Amino acid sequence: MALLDVTGLGISFGGLRAVDNFDIHIEKGQLYGLIGPNGAGKTTVFNMLTGVYKPTDGTISLDGKNITGQKTTQINKDGIARTFQNIRLFKELTVLDNVKAGLHNDYPYSTVAGIFRLPSFKKQEKAMDERAMELLEVFDLDKEYDFLASNLPYGKQRKLEIARALATNPKLLLLDEPAAGMNPNETKELMDTIRLIRDKFDMTILLIEHDMKLVSGICEELTVLNFGQVLAQGKTSDVLNNPEVIKAYLGDD
Repeated sequence: MALLDVTGLGISFGGLRAVDNFDIHIEKGQLYGLIGPNGAGKTTVFNMLTGVYKPTDGTISLDGKNITGQKTTQINKDGIARTFQNIRLFKELTVLDNVKAGLHNDYPYSTVAGIFRLPSFKKQEKAMDERAMELLEVFDLDKEYDFLASNLPYGKQRKLEIARALATNPKLLLLDEPAAGMNPNETKELMDTIRLIRDKFDMTILLIEHDMKLVSGICEELTVLNFGQVLAQGKTSDVLNNPEVIKAYLGDD
C-alpha cells in the first residue's frame, strides 16, 4: 500500500479547471518530484493535499486513511507537513521558538497550566526545548538557537523552515521549491540535507522544484504536470528524456 495514494484529484475555480484527474502514488521512504512549467498546477496540488483547498473531485489517502477535504490542522496531525515557495517563518521569534511552534502535535498542555506556569507546563517546556535542540543540531543550527529567525542567512532560513515542519512529526514532507533563491553551493548543501532527512527520519518526501540538477540528483520518480494534467510519470531518467516533457517544459528553460 502506498503511503500517499491520490486518485482522480481535480479542482475548479469558477470556470477554470486548475487541476484535472491528477493521480500520484508514493511509497514509504521515496524521494519523489513534482515538476512542470509555471502555472501548471503544482502548488495547487500541494494546497489540496494539505487542506488549503478542498478538491472538487478525487480522493487523497495517507497511509490508508482518507483525508480528502479535511482541515489543514487535522491533515497535519494525520501526518503531512509542508514548506512554502516563500519562506514563512516567525521572523521575530528565535530559531528555537520557531521549531518549538511545530511541536504542538506531540506536546500538548492546558491553557491553565500555561497561564499559571504549573509544574506540568515547565516539564513540557523542558522536553520541547530538548527536542527542538535535537532537530536544530541535525541542521547545524543549534549554535544559532537564540538568534532571531530574521537574522539568519537565506539558506539557513530554508533549513529552519524544514526543521519546523519536521517538528510536527510527519509521515510525508512536502517541499515547495526548496532551492528557490539559492546559489549553487547552497543548492548542493540542500541536496545533502534532503537525503539526510530521508535517511535519518525514515521520511517520505514529495518536492516541487525547477532546478533540474537537484531533481535529477535526488528524485527517484517524477510526475510532470502541464496545464493541470499529468503529462508523464515514472523513473526520473525516463521522464526527463521523454520528448513530450522536453517540449513542454525542459526545452523552455
